[in-house]
Amino acid sequence: MRSRIAVLASGGGTNLQAILDYLEAIGDRRSGDVVLVASNRRDAGALDRARSRGIATAVLAGAPRADAPALGAVLAEQRIDLVVLAGYLKLIPADVIDAYTGRIVNVHPALLPAFGGPGMYGQRVHQAVIESGARVTGVTAHFVDREYDRGRIIAQWPVPVFAGDDAASLAARVLRVEHLLFPRVVDAVAGGRVTLANCATAAERSLLDARPAFTLFPHENSRLAENMELVLGC
Repeated sequence: MRSRIAVLASGGGTNLQAILDYLEAIGDRRSGDVVLVASNRRDAGALDRARSRGIATAVLAGAPRADAPALGAVLAEQRIDLVVLAGYLKLIPADVIDAYTGRIVNVHPALLPAFGGPGMYGQRVHQAVIESGARVTGVTAHFVDREYDRGRIIAQWPVPVFAGDDAASLAARVLRVEHLLFPRVVDAVAGGRVTLANCATAAERSLLDARPAFTLFPHENSRLAENMELVLGC
């Protein structure tokens, strides 16, 4: 039986679209189905994407912690197995994190633990990377726990930073890699091939050492998708 997936998103939902497209592309081999899309914003484009596919939607409004009962209730009502954060800009309530331990995943537009934590989202991340002088950034998929951006890492992929980059150009390059990496992670977790129990800690494993080398744009390198299994660190 395939896992029932809920995607939480605050914006336009491009990562949601990438997940939907990937699961559709692999057909009967997919390990889960997106059955719910929820947002803290009524005008989020992600909700429109869900409605166009006939997927149930929910709007979670209120103060930062006031939506805990609403979120927990809608996840329970939809019998959700896996919660996917795809550009969701609110803190997940502790009660929900505890109830779904090992079953909430997030994607972050940098190589955690660098450039993570409260306030580090969207173009703020990319601007911080540029201002730091870093020549490599990347994408991190990780399990979610009570500490911001500190959950156990599932997968990472590096992205080069070029001298002429601004936050917008770097964000676009990173996002293309998110669209390749994150759907594969979601399917792997949904299928039980990656679990919190079988993930190594950062101290135990260096994912960067396991990747094939590339130059220029990793999203344009055909080996990226072919060797995606090398990225999964669990």
